[in-house]
Amino acid sequence: MDRRSLVKGAGVAGAAAVAGLLAACGKKEEAAAPAAAPAAPAAPAVHTGETVRWRMASSFPKSLDTIFGTGEVFAKAVSDATGGKFQISVHAGGELMPAFGVVDGVQNGSVEMAHTAPYYFYGKDPTFCLGCAVPFGMNTRQMNAWMYEGNGLKLMREFYAKYNIINFPGGNTGAQMGGWFRKEIKTVGDLKGLKFRTNPFAGKVLEPFGVIPQSIPGADLYPALEKGTLDALEWVGPYDDQKLGFNKVAPFYYYPGWWEGGPQLDFYINTKAWEGLSAEYKAIVESAATRANITMTARYDAKNPVALKQLVGSGTKLRPFSNDIMNAAFKSAQQIYSDLNNSNPEWKKIYPDWSKFLADQNAWFRFSEGLFDRFMQQQKL
Repeated sequence: MDRRSLVKGAGVAGAAAVAGLLAACGKKEEAAAPAAAPAAPAAPAVHTGETVRWRMASSFPKSLDTIFGTGEVFAKAVSDATGGKFQISVHAGGELMPAFGVVDGVQNGSVEMAHTAPYYFYGKDPTFCLGCAVPFGMNTRQMNAWMYEGNGLKLMREFYAKYNIINFPGGNTGAQMGGWFRKEIKTVGDLKGLKFRTNPFAGKVLEPFGVIPQSIPGADLYPALEKGTLDALEWVGPYDDQKLGFNKVAPFYYYPGWWEGGPQLDFYINTKAWEGLSAEYKAIVESAATRANITMTARYDAKNPVALKQLVGSGTKLRPFSNDIMNAAFKSAQQIYSDLNNSNPEWKKIYPDWSKFLADQNAWFRFSEGLFDRFMQQQKL
């Protein structure tokens, strides 16, 4: 099925409606009755597909109704559109396999699918990160544009094919916060020796400044910060961070998360499991993923403002990263991209297209969204 046609047909508000229409596509049209004959009663909508049961391994804890909940949004949309004939059980990180083991699980067929953040798998290949977020990369709208209307989905699927995976965009948090710190961080020198939980790519960018990056699943973060195993951490943003209680053990809340301007999560599906679906079920999965992708961003945009007010009201100290840190990190990131372009063939197949698309997007946003947003954020409504 042509993904662009589906997305354009679904749109933001209509993804659920498309799923419903697709679910009924097995229903035969009734022949027109003669004018004098009474109209035959409408036949009930019957789904002709087989009963299918899948398991989805999430990389996230159940306590987070935003990220983990997006997997549930997807599973429910699939079930609703098939009259309950296609059931997907959603399992939290650690339940079926480790949170960071889901690529292996999907690749070897231990589970049919997973819901995860691709940049977790930097260690397998930094190219994974281009399907999620890299430092000073795309925002949410730009990422959706590259995926759905640019070459993003095509290029990432070519990469994922060697892992036995087909991917679908599975949510975006929007630009994230820079995280929770026990002490103020004003200059690059203040970063030296800092044990900081962040995503692996951001950690690589920060290593030249003496940061000691840590990669820890979300469920284990609070005790690590509380016990001093970590000096700082970042997760997502106010709503999730407040739920996890980070403000109770670290007073300084920095922004922005320049390593995650628009991180896209993915649904990873085992290629054999995908190919075993009927055309109808494939279309339903695609539509359900689109709905989930939209829902996650909407939830964060609705919930983060309230949570941030509450955090500040309870004593959280908001701080912007200094220009000193931002400029140094930007320079470090560009050097890494250049090195990868020269050393990693998989990265080089995708990065030039990604980079050009981002440059064009930024040129456009400078004249539209950027100025409008800056103006509106200065107004009192």
